[in-house]
Amino acid sequence: MSRTAEGLQHALSKIPEMRDQFWHDVKVLGTGEELNQSLEKAGRVADFFELSELMCLDALARNESCGGHFREEYQTAEGEAARDDDHFSYAAAWEFRGVGIPPQLHREPLSFEYVHPTQRSYK
Repeated sequence: MSRTAEGLQHALSKIPEMRDQFWHDVKVLGTGEELNQSLEKAGRVADFFELSELMCLDALARNESCGGHFREEYQTAEGEAARDDDHFSYAAAWEFRGVGIPPQLHREPLSFEYVHPTQRSYK
């Protein structure tokens, strides 16, 4: 699986349109008198819009390739993932702050005492 900045930006432009269409067209059957699985499923779909947007933002913010996070713009001459451990050795958590409000990135630096990150070959 690979991605590009162009593809990620395209996805980020489409997700709000899809989210708006979902909220405009969603029909939830059932009543408030019983467990409503239709409502539960609609809530899950709504969550997926938020999650997909955050995943695209995170991938776009990482100017590197690392394992399954392969950005076509960041690869070695041999086509391997080009890591940037100097700038991206952290655990990331994105804080959702509401629809239409940019999420906030929180970083926790990683330290490697015994095993150090290295460039790998997947060939």
